[in-house]
Amino acid sequence: MNRYPRDMQGYGRNIPNANWPGGAHVAVQFVLNYEEGGENNVLHGDAASEAFLVDVLGAAPWPGQRHANVESMYEYGARAGFWRLHRLFTEANLPVTIYGVATALMRAPEQLAAMQEAGWEIASHGYKWVQHKDMPPEEERSQIAEAIRIHTLATGSRPLGWYTGRSSLNTVDLVAEQGGFAYISDTYDDDLPYWKVIHGKPQLIIPYSLSTNDMRFVTGPGFDNGEEYFQFLKDTFDCLYAEGQAGSPKMMSLGLHCRLVGQPGRFQGLKKFVDYIRTFDKVWVPTRLDIARHWAEQHPYVAPEVIPSHLDRADFVTRYGSIFEHSHWIAERAWDGELAPANDTAVGLHFALRTQFRAATPEERLAVLRAHPDLAGKLAAAKRLTADSTAEQASAGLDALTDAEREKFTALNTAYVQKFGFPFIIAVRDNTKASILKTFEKRVSNTAEEEFATACAQVERIALLRLKALLP
Repeated sequence: MNRYPRDMQGYGRNIPNANWPGGAHVAVQFVLNYEEGGENNVLHGDAASEAFLVDVLGAAPWPGQRHANVESMYEYGARAGFWRLHRLFTEANLPVTIYGVATALMRAPEQLAAMQEAGWEIASHGYKWVQHKDMPPEEERSQIAEAIRIHTLATGSRPLGWYTGRSSLNTVDLVAEQGGFAYISDTYDDDLPYWKVIHGKPQLIIPYSLSTNDMRFVTGPGFDNGEEYFQFLKDTFDCLYAEGQAGSPKMMSLGLHCRLVGQPGRFQGLKKFVDYIRTFDKVWVPTRLDIARHWAEQHPYVAPEVIPSHLDRADFVTRYGSIFEHSHWIAERAWDGELAPANDTAVGLHFALRTQFRAATPEERLAVLRAHPDLAGKLAAAKRLTADSTAEQASAGLDALTDAEREKFTALNTAYVQKFGFPFIIAVRDNTKASILKTFEKRVSNTAEEEFATACAQVERIALLRLKALLP
């Protein structure tokens, strides 16, 4: 079974209305990452010094050594940057979500008290602020459990939100396996929350963003100054606000770091943005937990009746083997090929089936054409059509012809089959009895090459219409 795990479909054209409180056009969510004291450091038992997201040009880990400059930059975040940001948000009375590294929180009693006094949500940012990409699953599972334990000791309650950041391919699954989280944010793949089934259970995912993240002050291409930062945030907000006005409200996530945007020159860009959005009405500024609770209430998980890419081969072929008339081999080949979440809609599954039809030999495609019944022919009269064909022909009134109409169809069917070697095929649901007859008379004069291509296109169209009756 060849299954592509990445979801390239998402909401597609069917974007849900977020229905933010107060009819807000956009939800602007501020995250303050608290990592200072949880970063790589030989004092913390790590193999090397930290080198990530600091103002040291070309920083690299120093095995077995401390890095005085990097350490002091992290210390600036705790000593000065945090308090500058704390003043901004408390004076503006705007809620914040803290992504708190467990070991960092244990080294920040004053900052933690200030977070809790402000009523900020404190989500987990993992056990330590280290890279997880090469971490064995068992070790990462253990660190997730330890992060929750220490977080609970520090804050008095377990975290309800999770974001690792420097994650592995296993992170989301392992956090969902641990359970108890209202949301997980280790993705960047949407402007809205969504549900994902993990280990058989629905888990709410609230995507994060790195494009609006202040980390771009120290990564390239990035922001050179606070004005560039403000302009990018403003443009993002303006776009999302306009989409919300048009009836499609979205979410904007801003990721902040005490040691980065907490620097005075950068801070001015953030302050300017905070002042800017406060001039608008219909802007909701929640915590991520607020978003999670709102989404669970307004858009609770509803299990789909069927997920095509999750079916076993026999069930898949039983359900979709007749989409291309009497040609189960197309469904068999589609199942044997690459299926993914993008193939779980009518359009997506049609693409998978259609691809196999197009990849077939001319002889195989001709057999599919010949598997179709005549329009208003003997099989219809004898009520021996498939259920799909019966319903399709009835939709255009082909099951209730006058004697004259039946004679005309019979004559055209005979002439057509004699010329092309397969029955006349048309997507009946797109037509009326009159338009079918008109098209029939026109196509019988086509060349064999033209008509083979036209008939194949109609077969594909019929398949799509059949799938749209079954899937979203």
